[in-house]
Amino acid sequence: MAPIGAGGIAEPTDEAFLESIELTPIATVVTDAEAVDNPIVAANAAFCELTGYSKAEILGRNCRFLAGPKSEPAAREVLRQAIKEQRPALTEITNYRKDGSTFRNAVMIAPVLRGDSVAFFIGSQMDTSGTARLETRRMQAETLVSALTPRQRQVLDHMIRGYRNKQIAPLLGIDEKTVKMHRAGLLTRLKAPTSADAIRIGVEAGLQLSDRG
Repeated sequence: MAPIGAGGIAEPTDEAFLESIELTPIATVVTDAEAVDNPIVAANAAFCELTGYSKAEILGRNCRFLAGPKSEPAAREVLRQAIKEQRPALTEITNYRKDGSTFRNAVMIAPVLRGDSVAFFIGSQMDTSGTARLETRRMQAETLVSALTPRQRQVLDHMIRGYRNKQIAPLLGIDEKTVKMHRAGLLTRLKAPTSADAIRIGVEAGLQLSDRG
């Protein structure tokens, strides 16, 4: 079965989903929502490059290992509450690399369902210390999302909630093949190489952050 990043169309197995984060250029991790303390179970090369840690040093740890004295409590609370409530979130926080240097980290998290329960959280990180300001990305994301068709927007909304194709189909009253078609179309319009990138763009644009229903 094709991984989620291979055109973003096929439903991935858990293993393929974890492997698919290597296809995005954005620093990305996946955490196990069903395990104690939500440990990291996959990290891509971009995350290792951003933080200076090897995969062996990352796997099995909670993402809070990037926090330090200057990490803003309010931003940490945003992420903690989102995980508790099993919903997407986007915040900017001061994090620390392995060498002790700090960077501004625009962190996005979103749930991934298995059946009716949250199995994973996908988290992507972006260094906004330089020119890649979060507000600029928000405006760019809003522009991209505005170009989606109403149905593509609905599919993206449900992707952000953590639903997969076979779950989205009955929610929208369409068949799974049609969901796949709209999913592929929205990836093209968002210029997103993977579904994980599309989800981040949607969250950056504000989808599901004000409407959690």
